Amino acid sequence: MATLQVQDRARALPLPLAQVPRHVAIIMDGNGRWARERGLPRLAGHRAGTENLRRVIQRFADYGVRYLTLFAFSTENWQRPKREVQGLMRILGQVIRREVQHLHENGVRLLHIGSLEGLPPRLQRQVQEAIELTKENDRLTLVIAFNYGGRAEILEAIRQLLAKGIPPDDLSEELFAEHLYTADIPDPDLIIRTGGEMRISNFLLWQAAYAEFYSTSVYWPDFSEEDIDAALLAYSRRKRRFGRLPQDESDYPQPPKDGRRRPR
Repeated sequence: MATLQVQDRARALPLPLAQVPRHVAIIMDGNGRWARERGLPRLAGHRAGTENLRRVIQRFADYGVRYLTLFAFSTENWQRPKREVQGLMRILGQVIRREVQHLHENGVRLLHIGSLEGLPPRLQRQVQEAIELTKENDRLTLVIAFNYGGRAEILEAIRQLLAKGIPPDDLSEELFAEHLYTADIPDPDLIIRTGGEMRISNFLLWQAAYAEFYSTSVYWPDFSEEDIDAALLAYSRRKRRFGRLPQDESDYPQPPKDGRRRPR
């Protein structure tokens, strides 16, 4: 099995591997605004957003990230104009055809989270075949969230538990998580949102409980290796406590040097 080749430039990456998140999830936002600012149709922005996928995947792999989740199409996106939805379906199919062999040859395993129901039958087959082709790869797991919604995922898990007749007293966080789409995927350590918005948009609601959040004003089609470096550098400077108290006073945010209280 082939594996991703670590580029020579990776030796000069600014972060030691010990500080790199295991799982990065990205809300790929800004395609429409990118297109509008250039006088182009929205679908042109979505197509442009696929052009940097190979570069982004390679950069995260260079850092040693093991799981990369990309939020490509939400359950709410069905409310968009029919022409745009159909275009997004075509684009996903084109990306799979264009990239799956390259991903496979470079040791990337492809997974899908969300519901295949409602997608065109041909696209369903393409997704399933890509998953089957790459299932033994272990260099990086690329998770595509397509026709995905966090609330829908939680409801589906509840339905499964009820169907199994699980007694309420036997229910635990671990058992519940086993019935989510992400049952075999670790929770994200870092969620990146491009496009400048500051909201989670129904993405990985259960799994994001202790994820660090990073927002950049850069639109997804322009999201570059340098932007990835900046996001991972910001992550490396944060102290994750998972609800625990800081180890010492230096872990608390420090007040301004002039002694004034920070605004609440």
